[in-house]
Amino acid sequence: MQTNILGYPRIGSNRELKKANEAYWAGKISLEKLQLTARQLRRQNWETLHQAGINLIPSNDFSYYDQILDMCIMTGAIPARFKALKENLVNPGSPELYFAMARGYQKNGFDATAMEMTKWFDTNYHYLVPEFDASQHYSLLYNKCLEEFKEAATLGIHTKPVVIGPVSFLLLGKIKDEALQPAALLDKLLPVYNQLLQSLQQAGATWVQIDEPTLVLDLTPEQQDLFLQAYAQMRAAVPALKLLLTTYFGGLQDNTPLAVQLPVDALHIDLVRAPEQLDTILPLLPANVLLSIGVVNGRNIWKNNYEASLGLIQQAIDVIGKDRVLIATSCSLLHTPYDLDLETDEAVLTPQIKNWMAFAKQKVNEVIALRDIIAGNKVLLQANQATMQEKSTAAIIHKPAVKARLAALTDADATRKHPFAIRQQAQEAVLQLPLFPTTTIGSFPQTEDIRKLRADFKKGIISKEAYDTSIRKAVADSVQLQESLRLDVLVHGEFERNDMVEYFGEQLEGFVFTQNGWVQSYGSRCVKPPVIYGDVQRSVPMTVEWSSYAQSLTNKPMKGMLTGPVTILQWSFVRDDQPRAATTLQIALAIRDEVNDLEKAGINVIQVDEPAIREGLPLREADWPSYLEWAVKAFRVAVSGVADTTQIHTHMCYAEFNDIISNIAAMDADVITIETSRSQMELLEVFATFRYPYEIGPGVYDIHSPRVPTVQEMTELLEKAAQLLPARNIWVNPDCGLKTRKWPETEQALRNMVAAAHNMRVAAKTTV
Repeated sequence: MQTNILGYPRIGSNRELKKANEAYWAGKISLEKLQLTARQLRRQNWETLHQAGINLIPSNDFSYYDQILDMCIMTGAIPARFKALKENLVNPGSPELYFAMARGYQKNGFDATAMEMTKWFDTNYHYLVPEFDASQHYSLLYNKCLEEFKEAATLGIHTKPVVIGPVSFLLLGKIKDEALQPAALLDKLLPVYNQLLQSLQQAGATWVQIDEPTLVLDLTPEQQDLFLQAYAQMRAAVPALKLLLTTYFGGLQDNTPLAVQLPVDALHIDLVRAPEQLDTILPLLPANVLLSIGVVNGRNIWKNNYEASLGLIQQAIDVIGKDRVLIATSCSLLHTPYDLDLETDEAVLTPQIKNWMAFAKQKVNEVIALRDIIAGNKVLLQANQATMQEKSTAAIIHKPAVKARLAALTDADATRKHPFAIRQQAQEAVLQLPLFPTTTIGSFPQTEDIRKLRADFKKGIISKEAYDTSIRKAVADSVQLQESLRLDVLVHGEFERNDMVEYFGEQLEGFVFTQNGWVQSYGSRCVKPPVIYGDVQRSVPMTVEWSSYAQSLTNKPMKGMLTGPVTILQWSFVRDDQPRAATTLQIALAIRDEVNDLEKAGINVIQVDEPAIREGLPLREADWPSYLEWAVKAFRVAVSGVADTTQIHTHMCYAEFNDIISNIAAMDADVITIETSRSQMELLEVFATFRYPYEIGPGVYDIHSPRVPTVQEMTELLEKAAQLLPARNIWVNPDCGLKTRKWPETEQALRNMVAAAHNMRVAAKTTV
């Protein structure tokens, strides 16, 4: 039987790409050095898969920043504000334009904001949103896909190039001109795709993987027609090239009849997320089409249950025959860490729990093992069965007291004492804030010194006393800076925190950690998700000491900073032996204890971040109500134990809120901060249309870019906000936390932000 990997992690086992990118951006290494690192990483990946015995090895799954951004460059889908920069470049393949689109550009006489960024389906990976307008002319600007196919060939490895499909590329983007129809845009894009595929066919490619993940979404008849149009043209353009159409993150459902009639040579389906779709697809699959079945989970770190996977594989074999079945990962392994063998510290990851896990390299071996078991290797099956049995009965997973507390939850535990209108008056009386109050989202720049300090403490190089002294100084300096900038609600800076989820997981029972379990979130941003293996509870306060210390340094309100239960769930690798709702409510009870302790310590403003609420939304609308019910309940359980005078904030990252605005309102947070600068306040319109009753902080500058916005720019954004919302309800803040930024740009941007807020206050007084 043949084996198929949809994609492999690209950041390197030691985050080599992250380090090289950031060194290049800082001018510390040359472009040649960056490109050398990239070639080395690609070679390592290809050789790993080749040596394992994988048949369909992906290429063009590597990216310096993002695969959708790569497609924008390849097709020439360049936003209008970057056209002058593009025309000024001698080499279209130059990374200057590429990174400018990703990060913004402010030099050499050019000033352009970065492309909008949002979540990749329901993952924690972010992609750059393509922008389409009537003025664009598409061409094969840079054939990265062909170059990497040839690069692998020089190593003696025949790969399967991977491209994002034309319809998903289009549907995942934004059409800037209302009069521009998707069908007309597709007509312009398809010649470029055809040229790309023809170049691969001429170069000797056998298979090309075309990712169309939007086939697992709710599609209109018009959107379904786009697939028919696109694949008829591509098939005609490359009759000799084998096309592997891939879907993932869900089931085809009502799009099944469409998918099976597209003129492709193989269809990939995700049987981890939607195993039930196999029953529907098998009888409908055309006799000349192969079926790639994703049975190895590309999004979690638990070992594959071979017995369950073999049942699905055998079911497919029984209907269509062994020669037509490809054993595969459910999706790209981009979402999993590199190699479990790098986890060598048993004090961090115990042998018992490690034995239940598989990272990307191990998942490749699982694909091979399933093939070998089908061929008769029973030893592999027996060893796996023993692991599954041991895990199911492990005493470290279950805590009766946690289960009892969860069972005792009532509606009262998820309800504040009074409605928001009453709470708002009480909070205004206590906090005494001006119109357009200014604040930040929580974190301040994590300098090399701060990161080294944490690392040295973790390694035992410095004592806890020395560590605490240095952190106190960093907190004190940040409070002094915020007061000098005249911010209204301060934060302690989070210098003691490695990651907004990992930090809490380290202090909660039921979590375990890794040394090298890094995955890419966006660009050079990597996260090391905690692993939830058992029942969750909080035994001791987690943040009270640092928030209390920071509050002691100022008379201004200090925000307590927590991560919400849904986000902790979404950004962790989650146990797979109970419903996600139950795990989330366990976390919510732990956060509730922390919120109550912060209030007792005199912290009157508490932010519980839930950037992953929208991200966790099921891909099919029919599945939304059940998810939103427990997700909103979990947030309310976490925050509803406080008095009316305690102001509860929450923060949400890049997302479309239109469809769930009523559920966001149901969270009953006193203040919500959202990322709106890249969309020029466009995301705020739904809050105005809905008449969102709570206070809102629409982000006025993009923290994912080093670019410093001007006072006028931020004032104009606030003026847009003031046209949509009551001035009484508007806060002024950056888009997100400032952890990844540098201090000089942060200080200047915040100074400009405070000036913009001052402009709005003056204008409000003049109007009155």
